[in-house]
Amino acid sequence: MPELVERIDVDAPPEQVWAALTDWARQGEWMLATDVRTVAGPAQGFGGRLAARTGIPLPGGRHVGLLDTMVIMKWEPPRLVEVQHTGRLVRGPGIFEIEPRGEHSTFVWTERLYLPYGYLGVAGWALVRPFALLGIRRSLRRFAEFARTYPA
Repeated sequence: MPELVERIDVDAPPEQVWAALTDWARQGEWMLATDVRTVAGPAQGFGGRLAARTGIPLPGGRHVGLLDTMVIMKWEPPRLVEVQHTGRLVRGPGIFEIEPRGEHSTFVWTERLYLPYGYLGVAGWALVRPFALLGIRRSLRRFAEFARTYPA
């Protein structure tokens, strides 16, 4: 199972980083080319459901691209939220951890992916992985600034 683990230091306390992270409606402000919405009620705890569309932005704030559905499997404020990706292409756990560093925090983003299509999926991942890493790293830099100034 491929795994991506990226981290960034954030100049904000864990509670503020948590609030910024779990403000799902505003996730598109820091996550590249992504629009997130809750599905069937609030997504602020175990069992909450989310849907993210990542791809080409269109007028009106929507995106044409990959639909990533998720269910919250762990909810431990202000330290950990784990989602299970349940989409057709993106499957497996996504883990967001906040590690305290005094008055600051380190945000750790982990993705463990179950690849579809056997060897074809493995080959496809080898091609996509560098671009996924670039996008995650850029999103993390944007998140650090977003969380530092949250709730602005």
